[in-house]
Amino acid sequence: MQNNPQIPGQTNTTQAKNSIGKILFYIIVPLLTFLGLWQGFIFLRDGQNSRILITLVAIVWGVGGVAMLYLISNWLVEALPAKWTRAIQPFIFVGPGVLLLTWFLALPTVRTVALSFMNDISTKFVGFENYQFAFTDRVMLEAFSNNLQWMVFGTAFCVSMGLLIAVLADRSRFETVYKAIIFMPMAISFVGAGVIWKFMYAYKGEGVNVTEIGLLNAIVVGLGGQAHAWLLQPPWNNYFLMVIMVWLQTGYAMVMFSSAIKGIPAELLEAARIDGANEFQIFFRIMIPSIQGTLITVTTTIVIFSLKLFDIVRVMTGGNNGSNVIANEFYIQQFTYGNAGRASAVAVVLLIAVIPLMIYNLQQFRDRKAF
Repeated sequence: MQNNPQIPGQTNTTQAKNSIGKILFYIIVPLLTFLGLWQGFIFLRDGQNSRILITLVAIVWGVGGVAMLYLISNWLVEALPAKWTRAIQPFIFVGPGVLLLTWFLALPTVRTVALSFMNDISTKFVGFENYQFAFTDRVMLEAFSNNLQWMVFGTAFCVSMGLLIAVLADRSRFETVYKAIIFMPMAISFVGAGVIWKFMYAYKGEGVNVTEIGLLNAIVVGLGGQAHAWLLQPPWNNYFLMVIMVWLQTGYAMVMFSSAIKGIPAELLEAARIDGANEFQIFFRIMIPSIQGTLITVTTTIVIFSLKLFDIVRVMTGGNNGSNVIANEFYIQQFTYGNAGRASAVAVVLLIAVIPLMIYNLQQFRDRKAF
């Protein structure tokens, strides 16, 4: 049987057509996918259907759309030569996250730094005038002082209470119940916690009935004392606010410490007891050194939280009566006074204060091979 010889010109033409067809196919498929996702976005944005239908479409559109984009992108990359596939494929999975971080984190940070050197309506360059305000204004100095107190006392109470409960609960047969109760406030938002504790500290003035005051004042009055305006008396109102932070963060510290303590070899603790060490010596000379990495990590994490603290102060006092903090002053400058320059400078100062702690925390994670 004879094979039909192919003319070289026809072969090249056929290959060119196939290549053009593949290229068009690889272009059309992503475009159709994007158009389908865009139509879903338009439907969700402008749709007048029932909320249940819109919610279901949003779930299917969001999850299914992301999965489709990954699958199609990965399929297109795998159709490339092996060398190109190895070089591009990692970016298919990392790329979207990097783009989101760049768009929602890196670019706003750069823009905030730029705005911090502008006037209140961002039309004129004013140099370091806004930073001069941030470091010399009386209100800002008060905010710095309060944040320092939150860092020192709030963090100390959270860490010490979490460590104490972790050690004591580990010795109880009702450990799970106790830990669940202590950890439960972590499920409440900071705004929700602020609302709850505002009822606890409520005070409506002199000569009111017990039914018109908060739980704390009701207890004081029930014991024969006088009701107090707990949140109107600086500097003690800051410490009453710190109670909320301790209530929220102690559960987090307890869980972290409990996990670290359970990782200490039982043979080591038993050997110490056999050698005559009492429980205090075991705690300070064996447990603390063994969980030092976790102790540092939890402490720095709570310090960062105390620096960025906003919700509790905003809900409880609005920063009045000597309770202002840096993040709340940023909010006031931006949304109350409309001064974008000063607000941006305050935000940059807060960012600079947090960065060293974040770097130290990441170094601790790396040293412990957490990632």
